[in-house]
Amino acid sequence: MGPQARLAALLAVLVLGTGDPERAAARGDTFSALTSVARALAPERQLLGLLRRYLREEEARLRDLTRFYDKVLSLHEDSTTPVSNPLLAFTLIKRLQSDWRNVVHSLEASENIRALKDGYEKVEQDLPAFEDLEGAARALMRLQDVYMLNVKGLARGVFQRVTGSAITDLYSPKRLFSLTGDDCFQVGKVAYDMGDYYHAIPWLEEAVSLFRGSYGEWKTEDEASLEDALDHLAFAYFQAGNVSCALSLSREFLLYSPDNKRMARNVLKYERLLAESPNQVVAEAVIQRPNIPHLQTRDTYEGLCQTLGSQPTLYQIPSLYCSYETNSNPYLVLQPIQKEILHLEPYIALYHDFVSDSEAQKIREFAEPWLQRSVVASGEKQLQVEYRISKSAWLKDTVDPMLVTLNHRIAALTGLDVRPPYAEYLQVVNYGIGGHYEPHFDHATSPSSPLYRMKSGNRVATFMIYLSSVEAGGATAFIYANLSVPVVKHCFGGTCTGVVKGTVTHFMLAVLSWWETSGWPTSGYMSMDRNSADPAAPALKTELLAERSWWSPLAFQRSQEPKAGVGEEKAEQPPGGRPCLCLCLNQRQGRGRYQGTLRMCI
Repeated sequence: MGPQARLAALLAVLVLGTGDPERAAARGDTFSALTSVARALAPERQLLGLLRRYLREEEARLRDLTRFYDKVLSLHEDSTTPVSNPLLAFTLIKRLQSDWRNVVHSLEASENIRALKDGYEKVEQDLPAFEDLEGAARALMRLQDVYMLNVKGLARGVFQRVTGSAITDLYSPKRLFSLTGDDCFQVGKVAYDMGDYYHAIPWLEEAVSLFRGSYGEWKTEDEASLEDALDHLAFAYFQAGNVSCALSLSREFLLYSPDNKRMARNVLKYERLLAESPNQVVAEAVIQRPNIPHLQTRDTYEGLCQTLGSQPTLYQIPSLYCSYETNSNPYLVLQPIQKEILHLEPYIALYHDFVSDSEAQKIREFAEPWLQRSVVASGEKQLQVEYRISKSAWLKDTVDPMLVTLNHRIAALTGLDVRPPYAEYLQVVNYGIGGHYEPHFDHATSPSSPLYRMKSGNRVATFMIYLSSVEAGGATAFIYANLSVPVVKHCFGGTCTGVVKGTVTHFMLAVLSWWETSGWPTSGYMSMDRNSADPAAPALKTELLAERSWWSPLAFQRSQEPKAGVGEEKAEQPPGGRPCLCLCLNQRQGRGRYQGTLRMCI
């Protein structure tokens, strides 16, 4: 973090409230933001230093033990050594009476290990919690599902989608990193403990396979063994209804641990069940994948993660073109924005290089000390949920003049009033391991939401800019438009968040690998004043903004009504204030009725 960013962080204490930004950043889950994961490298470097020091001390101690061993051995190898020599006789008695006791009970060994343990305890508070391990394991399972990744491939460090006979490489890391049997066991055990045998079985199978290949080798860091993996896999198969596999694995377990009475009882139980129902010998139990939190649109959601949906190929449609945009605003005349139309209905466009590298870097630096686990609004409460994995921070434009300049740029391009109370603060989001945001509305959909009681009213438009690029995943998709738009670094776009009715359900796709600084979208929300004495005022203001904005009238030719039966109505509650980045508005046609939508996304 540069000196200007440090100063801005200190100013943010006054702007956003008191408190320690480092402690604020430490709250929440390590796995939910890759900035937090990157910070975990620091304590591990400390631990590496401690272990290196311990190894040097132990190597010196072992060299000394080797010297003692060689000295005594040389005496025994010389058959002519006379015990009648008083000096040799004395040293023999001394060795047996005190030297060997000092060697066996050496304090040096205990002092070395004590120093290592003390050093570990000092950094232990900065290490990820067990909940982080669980979250990271669930993230791998999420990526496995969303992108149809092969578990065996993942264990080898390869991100491959296997569909029938076709194999597609989704992500090719510069350095292959394979998982151990213990790694796979921990992922499988997380699923096992949740009763999720759909995911537990393939991961535990891979753990068993890897443990079999290295059986007899002892690794200090491993928590599990082949016996542990066989034990859990056998019971997982039994719970899934495959008694035959459970019996086979249990018998294999007893080969390694024949005195285990619990497993012996399980073998007898499985044999009895198969004897009573012989058909189960060849029965293949169909394990259903769990659907949590019961998404009605899961198949569509994951299909858009794997493809671009209906997005056309470049140059396929003549009406999709690139141009320079000024919106007839003097602010943009000398530096017009590069506009790329991607889709006509709904209308989707990208504005390239909307922020510079230095601006994006500064925004990330301002936000990083304040990142906390992202929440969603549930009634009047704010909750951390599994369907939104990220960390976020809110920034006022008073943090730095650059943010004021950025707001002016957005206002010039969109024609929207971005001053309070019509806009919220700039929200900066960093996604974690397999970070995602499942289908949701940005605006509040429940009458009990606090957003309905705020002076700013409910949300009507969202602005978004990607502050970094990605190697795989991370697109924004729209379910009912059958469209997903991949990440384009520093591009600007937007989406309707809903007026009166929720018109756009969208989601952030699971991220396979963030490049550079882990994928930093910034977003903000436009609101309409619902507290005006004139009940038509909110609609009139929206209509006025639409008339002076920058999009093509073609976007309003047809109504884009949402399909019925949408169950994913999730919204988040910010502190309020100012927006920044992503936009779309509904055009009002008739008092109290909204038809025709402009949707922009990146």
